[in-house]
Amino acid sequence: MAPAGMGEGYWEQCVILLLDCDDSGSLGVLLNRLAETDLDDVLPQWRDQVCPPQVLFEGGPISPNGAVCVAKLAHPAEEPPGWRRVCGDLGLLHLDTPVEIIAQTYSDLRIFAGYAGWDAGQLESELVRGDWHRVPCRDEDVFGADPEGLWRRVLRRQGGELAWFSTWVEDPQMN
Repeated sequence: MAPAGMGEGYWEQCVILLLDCDDSGSLGVLLNRLAETDLDDVLPQWRDQVCPPQVLFEGGPISPNGAVCVAKLAHPAEEPPGWRRVCGDLGLLHLDTPVEIIAQTYSDLRIFAGYAGWDAGQLESELVRGDWHRVPCRDEDVFGADPEGLWRRVLRRQGGELAWFSTWVEDPQMN
């Protein structure tokens, strides 16, 4: 997640779910940014399948015309077709999956336009430099109904100095 004071810009106060990290690089999706495009305009058949808010999220600046679906299994013992495990019962769902099987197979879904990506070693270097905080993720971070307050909530539960930053204001004179 972005540290307090990252400054204005694309990554300000963003929370990213890492979906894949290997020798070739890393990729993830922003959990707390709504897309400007309406989900009904691009994937209307999925609107009733995603959890509230039933909107399209902006996953990141790479391939913004593509979509990534993160899904939580309703029955973790099963691995349905079109789904790839990321961690635990959380995974990626192929959007060609028939929507008729979605309701009984997945408890939560969220769709993202685009994704965030890093070249090999880039994210690791940024973490060492302090450009990001690495924190554990909870299901409610991924599928919660209030994405706008997510950055502060995640910081607050970390404790210590990170929790203190949850009260960060953009203008220090407002303290």
